[in-house]
Amino acid sequence: MSSEHMQIGEVATRTELSLRTIRHYEDTGLVIPSARSQGGFRLYTESDVARLMVIRRMKPLGFTLDEMRALLEATDRLDMGEELSPEELEKLLDRIRGFEQAAQQRVEDLRTQLARAEEFAATLVERLTRTPAP
Repeated sequence: MSSEHMQIGEVATRTELSLRTIRHYEDTGLVIPSARSQGGFRLYTESDVARLMVIRRMKPLGFTLDEMRALLEATDRLDMGEELSPEELEKLLDRIRGFEQAAQQRVEDLRTQLARAEEFAATLVERLTRTPAP
């Protein structure tokens, strides 16, 4: 095994994703192991880990598997170094900008939810401190 390849266990540790989740992302086509060992074990590269990290960061923001796939396809096309017409390049960049804007909105929504949750927790603490102990 090449030192540049990692088995799924190491990838799981590095990405903080379960083996099952990584296999699910493989089954859905979001990430494909770069190689297989002679024994048939999945082998991953740093590029595969980076791809999984994109997926991991999108998941808590509520992006669907299809949305993840669309973003990864757009970034893959940019990363492949293929010759793109100015129109194709602008279309890909617009797609990525759309994801960036959606991510920013979702982050803002989460901040609002967090502020409300903190207010609620503070209300409970206040209630408990006002109530005499039995």
